[in-house]
Amino acid sequence: MNKPLTISAADQISPEVATIGLKTVFNILDRWGCSPDTAWHILGMKKSTYYKNKDKAHTPKLSRDQIERISYILNIHAALRVVFDNPTNVYGFMSMQNFNPFFNGSAPLEIIANGNFGALYETFKRIDSLRGGGL
Repeated sequence: MNKPLTISAADQISPEVATIGLKTVFNILDRWGCSPDTAWHILGMKKSTYYKNKDKAHTPKLSRDQIERISYILNIHAALRVVFDNPTNVYGFMSMQNFNPFFNGSAPLEIIANGNFGALYETFKRIDSLRGGGL
């Protein structure tokens, strides 16, 4: 079972791994249909920082919070790849209405769009449980 990075593990992330992780997350967020505004909120970035990191090939300076957010997004994506066989569901699930108690008819992407870290964590927990995972 994959678990999100902890703060102590985030301290040990090399710049190369941070760069690869962020580029991967940018691709995932694009495939989920996130607008740039939604993406920078989810990642806990300022607009200018988001565009600087998205548009230029350089080593990003990421906070522990941002590294943890990246980890949760990567783990949500990994869980969706285990649960679903087809790309339409893997990438579309986050935009689909969900009537489970936590989501109450909202799409998971709507829940995490405001950038609230707790919402990202809770969304990860619920999606991870679909594959039989848990924290």
